[in-house]
Amino acid sequence: MAEHDTRYASTVDLMQALRTIVGAEYALDDAATLERYASSTAGSQAATRPLAVVRPAASAEVIAILAVARRFEVAVYPLSTGKNWGYGDACAVGAGQLIVELARMNRIVKVDTELAYAVIEPGVTQGQLAAYLRSHHTNLWCDCTGAGPDTSLVGNILERGFGHSPYGNRVQHVAGMRIVLASGEVLATGFGHYRQSRVSHLFAAGVGPMLDGLFTQSNFGVVVELGIWLMPAAACVSQFVATVARQQDLGPLIDALRPLRLDGTLRSVVHIGNDLRVVSGGACFPFAAADAEATGRGTAPSSRLPEPARRDLLARSGAQAWTVSGCLYGSAAQVKAARAAVRTALASTGARTAFFDQRALKRGAGVARWLDRAGSASAWCKARAAALSNKVALGRALLAMAQGVPNGRFLAGAYWRRRGGLPAGFPQCADPARDGCGLMWVSPVLPMRGADALKLHALVAPIFARHGFDLFETYSLINERAVCAVLTIAFDRDDAAETARARVCKRAVFDAVMQAGYLPYRVGIEDMGLLDPDGDVFWQVAARIKAALDPQGTIAPGRYEPAVARRLTWPAVG
Repeated sequence: MAEHDTRYASTVDLMQALRTIVGAEYALDDAATLERYASSTAGSQAATRPLAVVRPAASAEVIAILAVARRFEVAVYPLSTGKNWGYGDACAVGAGQLIVELARMNRIVKVDTELAYAVIEPGVTQGQLAAYLRSHHTNLWCDCTGAGPDTSLVGNILERGFGHSPYGNRVQHVAGMRIVLASGEVLATGFGHYRQSRVSHLFAAGVGPMLDGLFTQSNFGVVVELGIWLMPAAACVSQFVATVARQQDLGPLIDALRPLRLDGTLRSVVHIGNDLRVVSGGACFPFAAADAEATGRGTAPSSRLPEPARRDLLARSGAQAWTVSGCLYGSAAQVKAARAAVRTALASTGARTAFFDQRALKRGAGVARWLDRAGSASAWCKARAAALSNKVALGRALLAMAQGVPNGRFLAGAYWRRRGGLPAGFPQCADPARDGCGLMWVSPVLPMRGADALKLHALVAPIFARHGFDLFETYSLINERAVCAVLTIAFDRDDAAETARARVCKRAVFDAVMQAGYLPYRVGIEDMGLLDPDGDVFWQVAARIKAALDPQGTIAPGRYEPAVARRLTWPAVG
C-alpha cells in the first residue's frame, strides 16, 4: 500500500510540474486522452498506453519538460503531430512513456524566396506550409506525400519518408537542425552552431562531422526546428499515367524507367501500384457481397476479395495489373522532350501511356458534364460521365500533389477493411487510427531492377495468400538506383481473430524480406526489436552514441533501439 501511495504521489507531482510548464489544458492524463494516444492501426492499445500527454508550445518548454522527466525518471516519447499511420501512429514503443506532442510548435519561422527554403517547427503540417506559400505568392512549392494535409513535415522527414516531386526524397533536401538533447542542451547542426553563419540552411554538411543523420530514425534528441528546401514553381508540369495488363510486366516497366531516372529525364519520385492498390483508392471492401457469397457457399467470410467481386471492382475502375504515375517538370520544350522519352521507353513494355495537364483536365471535365446531360436519354452516357468525372478528380489530385498541394483522398486505401467505409466528410480531417482502420506496412528497399521486383512479389504473394489477405503493392522509384516497396496488410480491426492473423502475416512478411536482403527503409513500433537479429557492430555503435547523449535513457526508449525494444511491452508474435 505504501508503495502504491508513493507512486500515486509521484504521478500527481509529475503532472503538477508539467502543468506549471505548459498550463493545465496542455498536460493531460485523463482516460480518453490516454486511450487516443494508445490507439493504433496495428490493433493493439494496452501495449502502448502512455503515462500522460504534454503539449509544449516552444523549445524552452521542451527543455523544461526534459528536466522534469530526468528528475522523475520518466521516459518521454516525442511526436510531431502523431500521424505516423501504419508505423505506430501516435503510440510510443512501450507503455508508460510520457508523450510529448509538438503540434503546438507550428511556426513557419522563415521563408526565403530568393534561395528557396523555409525554416519550420515540428508542428508545421504540409497543408499549412503549402497554403502559406500560395497565399504569400512565393512561386515556390513544397514536396508533399499522400498522407493528407494534416501531417507533419518534420515528423515525416525524421522517418525518412518520401513524397512525389523532384524533392520527394525529403531528407536529402534538409539543411540545419536545432535539437534539444536529453541534457537540455540545444545542438545546432551544420553551420548553425556558428552565431555569424549566413548559410545555416543552405549547406547541410557544415564543417566537421555531419551530425544531422544521427537524429533521423533515432532517439538521440528532440528536433525542434529545421530548414527545408523548396522547389521553384515549374513553368510546365505534365502528369503521366501508364498501365500494363499482366503481372509479369512489372519487371520490364522498372527496367524501362530506370534509364530515365538515371539520366534525369524523370526527376520526380515515380510510383507503381498494383490493381488492388488502385482500386482501394476509390472503393472499400464489399462486405455485403462477400458475406453473401460465403453464406451461399456455406463457408466463413474471407478477408480476401471473392473473385466475382474482384472482377467487378476491376471492371468498374478500369484498373490494370500495374499503374505507373509520375510527373514531368521544366520548360515547355523540356517537358515535350521528356514526354517523347517516356513514351518511347514504355512502348517496349506494351504500356498504355497518357499525359495530362490542367488544360487536358479542364477539357475532360467539360466532356463529362456534356455526357452527364446526355445521360437523361442514355444510361451508357451517364456511366461514361461518372467514370470520366472520377478520372478527372483523380488527375487533379495527382497534379495538385505534384505541385505541392496535399490531398487526403489517397488515404482512402487505409479504410479498405473498415466496415463503416469512409467516414462522413472524408478526406477532411481523416485519421485512420481514430477511425478504427486496420493497417500495417512492410517497406523493403530493393535495387532498381525488374528482376528484383518480380522476385520480391513472388516471395510475399504466397505469404499474403496463406494468411488470407489481399496483397496491396506499391513500388516507388525513390532515387536513381533504388526502389522502395510498400506492402500493405489491411484488416478489420473490429475482428479480434482477423487482427491477430494480420499481425502474424505481417511478421512473416517482415522476416521473409529481411532474410532475402530486401531490408525495410523504416519500421513500425512493433518491429523495432527485430532490427538486430545478429547483434552487429552498427547497432552496438548506435547504443554507445545513445548512452553518451542520453545516459538515463530518457528520450523514446526502444525507438530504433532494438535491444531495448525487445524488453518493452508490445506483444510478441510468432
